[in-house]
This record gives sequence, C-alpha cells and structure tokens, in this order.
Amino acid sequence: MRIFQIDAFTEAAFKGNPAGVCLLERDVDETWMQNVAAEMNLSETAFVGRTADGWSLRWFTPTVEVALCGHATLATAHALLEERLLSAGDTARFHTKSGLLTTTQAGDLIEMDFPAKVAQPSAPPEGLIEGLGTQPVRVSRNEFDYLVEMASEEDVRSLTPDHAFLRRLPVRGVIVTSRASTPGFDFVSRFFAPGSGVDEDPVTGSAHCALGPYWAPRIGKTNLMAYQASPRGGVLRVTVAGDRVKLAGRAVTVFRGELRV
Repeated sequence: MRIFQIDAFTEAAFKGNPAGVCLLERDVDETWMQNVAAEMNLSETAFVGRTADGWSLRWFTPTVEVALCGHATLATAHALLEERLLSAGDTARFHTKSGLLTTTQAGDLIEMDFPAKVAQPSAPPEGLIEGLGTQPVRVSRNEFDYLVEMASEEDVRSLTPDHAFLRRLPVRGVIVTSRASTPGFDFVSRFFAPGSGVDEDPVTGSAHCALGPYWAPRIGKTNLMAYQASPRGGVLRVTVAGDRVKLAGRAVTVFRGELRV
C-alpha cells in the first residue's frame, strides 16, 4: 500500500506539520493502523480508503486514535490530488468520527470545512498554571482541549511548559494563544498534547476550530490569518461561518513509499 509523508500548512519542505498518509487498498484492523502510526512516529498518520460516495478517513497518533485532525486531512487531500485519485477542483467527502468533512482545492490552497468547536469560559484546572509556568489572561474549554489566552505573542512564543503537569489534564491538549504582533497575522498559537503522545504539535488544524470562533468576535472579523508559532511554524487561513470553520493551507510531499508489511 502506498504511504506518504507530507508537510501540511506550509509551502516549504521541513516546515509546517508532517503527517503520514496511508492509502488503504484492503480492509485492515485498528491494531494494524495503530502499529503503522507508531512506526511513522508522527503527530498523526491518516488512513484513507474509498467508500461508495467518497472516502473513509481515520487519524492515529503514535499512541491513540483521535476524533479530529486538520493537518492530516489537508495532507490526505494533497496526496489524493497528487496521485490523481481526486481531480483538481473536485470536492472530497471524508467520512470520519467527527462526521462528514469536505475539502476543496481553492487556487493553490486546499480548504477544509470543519465543525466549529467553541470553547466556553472555564476555571483553570489543577496543574494547568503549574504546567504552563505563567498566569493566563483567560481560560476556556471545549470537548477536546483547554484554550488559554496569553497577554502577548512574546508570551506564547517564549513558553516552556512542564509537560509532566500537562499530561495529567483530562483533555486531549492545551491551546495557548494571543493576538498577533507579527504583521500579516491576526493571532498566534501553540498546541501541547503530552497526554495524547505529542508534547508540542507543530501545526494543529483542529485547534483552529476553537481558535477561529474565539478570536472572530474579539478581533471583529470572520476571515483571519493565523500563525502557529512552533519551532517548525505553520500558516492557516481561518474563516468562521456559523457553526462551521473553514481552514485553508498548502502542503508539500516529502516522500512517498510502499508499505510492505
């Protein structure tokens, strides 16, 4: 079966977030997919197979299956386009644990239509402030993550969290964000998920399903440019449309190979 490593939310190799993409040519079980994801040792590996009206899509970290993953969905659409399994301009329909997701090629971007995951105000849980090592401006939470607003972009960039504390939190991860001071961007973020096997995710599409609805009313617009300030870095165009969030970005194939096991 064909397998790829694709850098998502970037136009340059070795930036953005690397994702594995495995094109399934037969039925496989969850244990096999989890083993392949552990072998790839990336934040997520996507497994995509044909269905009657589109594609099935599942995502695995090296240790667990996740319900929603943006960068590996972008990487999957990119792989299908490069392999000519999806025609330029066509909409891809992905059946996932988060319902039907679609992607569409928009010029040199791939745009994904995801559900909004609105975060509500929350008291900081035990271990959050200790894990971050700083006092946040505001704390919120949705079904996946804590969302923590910091006072400045510099606070976000300079953060050196204690992952042992964050690992104890009963959530997928912690999104840390602030308004951007870098020209051309509206907000910046970082994402820490040690409890899901990923200390810091380079670029997290699904986190922007919360970040878009969070920042749109505060900044006063629904079309936003976002930068995830991990060491690799990544750029996303975020559009908030009611209970949906459209995430757009670029991707680069780093390698393609044949999975023989």
